[in-house]
Amino acid sequence: MLETYIPVFLVLIIAIAIAIAIAFSSVLFGPQRPNTEKLSTYESGMKPVGTTKDRISIKYYLVAMLFIIFDIEVIFVYPWAVEFKKLFAEFGTSVFVSMLIFLIVFELGYLYAFKKGGFKWD
Repeated sequence: MLETYIPVFLVLIIAIAIAIAIAFSSVLFGPQRPNTEKLSTYESGMKPVGTTKDRISIKYYLVAMLFIIFDIEVIFVYPWAVEFKKLFAEFGTSVFVSMLIFLIVFELGYLYAFKKGGFKWD
């Protein structure tokens, strides 16, 4: 029984070996000419200002939460919309009602973010 999995393990071992070889090939074959510009901290092309202990604005976290809300919504709604006819034929209106409840909960999240000023990009 275990011998049937030998080809799978061989492919897995070969894939891991190739991934490691590709990752370390840049160290072996790439140019190694460090200078002060290359060794400096990269901050989107801007010179770093302040220390790492500075506080980050709460807007950053609010934008991150909005992105997560939007991302999760798309992940669930897109496959549901693609398979809606098949799901509706099999389960009836309960599929529509459950997605409607899901969307209402997410829209309440957007309404909360709007009331807190999360969409003011100043």
